[in-house]
Amino acid sequence: MLGNFSYKNATKLYFGDDSLKYLNEELPKYGKNIQLIYGGGSIKKNGLYDEIIQILKDNGKNVIEDGGVMPNPTVEKLNEGVKLAKENHVDLLLAVGGGSCCDYAKAVSVSVNCDEDPWDKYYIRFEEPTCEIVPVGCILTMAGTGSEMNAGAVITNHEQKLKIGHVFGEEVMPKFSILNPKYTFSLPKRQMVAGIYDIFNHICEQYFSGDDDNTSDYIAEALMKSVIHSSLIAIENPEDYEARSNIMWTATWALNTLISRGKTTDWMVHMIGQSVGAYTDATHGMTLSAVSIPYYRFIMPYGLNKFKRFATEVWGICAEGKTDEQIAEEGLQAMENWMKQIGVALKLSELGVTEDMIDGITEGTLILEGGYKVLSKDEVKQIIKASM
Repeated sequence: MLGNFSYKNATKLYFGDDSLKYLNEELPKYGKNIQLIYGGGSIKKNGLYDEIIQILKDNGKNVIEDGGVMPNPTVEKLNEGVKLAKENHVDLLLAVGGGSCCDYAKAVSVSVNCDEDPWDKYYIRFEEPTCEIVPVGCILTMAGTGSEMNAGAVITNHEQKLKIGHVFGEEVMPKFSILNPKYTFSLPKRQMVAGIYDIFNHICEQYFSGDDDNTSDYIAEALMKSVIHSSLIAIENPEDYEARSNIMWTATWALNTLISRGKTTDWMVHMIGQSVGAYTDATHGMTLSAVSIPYYRFIMPYGLNKFKRFATEVWGICAEGKTDEQIAEEGLQAMENWMKQIGVALKLSELGVTEDMIDGITEGTLILEGGYKVLSKDEVKQIIKASM
């Protein structure tokens, strides 16, 4: 295992079907004014909103409503949330929803007391907060992003055609997160499988880098196998508690920074996928699934040993009598077959991407040092075209 690293995760998790009761333990730690952040209103339909409001009232809290957080939170919505928090002297940002709500809450948390434009400071110049940060708590209703136990916050600027994530320091991580797998039961199937693929790709982005004997890779392989196994159960029976709990728990560990320790990591699939999202507002997990196979086939020759290991260890491909290239390709074919089985998008054209968007999507992709190869813009464009 190569490299030097530090590791700390400051988020306290409460997991299970009675985990909401622990909100009573957390609320006394914060002041009276709670900004309740949620999305399109599904928590009002399923009764979760009423439960949370009652707990807040029982704890003597003043609730400031901040609903309407969209799947890809915008800079305009961020500005609204900041204004609301400032006017009400908010003591805690409580996000109830999926990764978008959690991301949005963290973006608000670093922006409330910021004396500069948050978009420019955090998403263009990628500076770190120098102001007081408002604490965040999360009650998760969708598994996928891992935002409940990390410091990432993705915001979309439609005017600039940019969708950018900033991974802040540990001080921005949620102070606590409540994870009840039953809250995910009512998700539409498309959202569920998009979240499942998001989990899987988070693991891939960290796994496909380096060739040293790294403990993080062994953990990653186990997490991937868990996702594959549980996903096939969940698509047949969305209310299978064991499968949904394993998916939720894997989502958290896929992106709480643990399996990136000692790794270079990649993230090019996310960079391309987020650029696609800036143009189409397509579901995040689907933008990742649409570009993954073309991207991995492109970089496979540069990381052949890892792709061969992926095939044998994750997908059980028999290596006997085959070349390394054949084994690696069979692994990617098995992955593609699984993606078809769970029903994720495999083409960008399915998500509304048109030929005239390709140049803009390419320009909007942040070219990072990948796990095995630094891509040129021409290579990014080639991958996007292959994903159409």
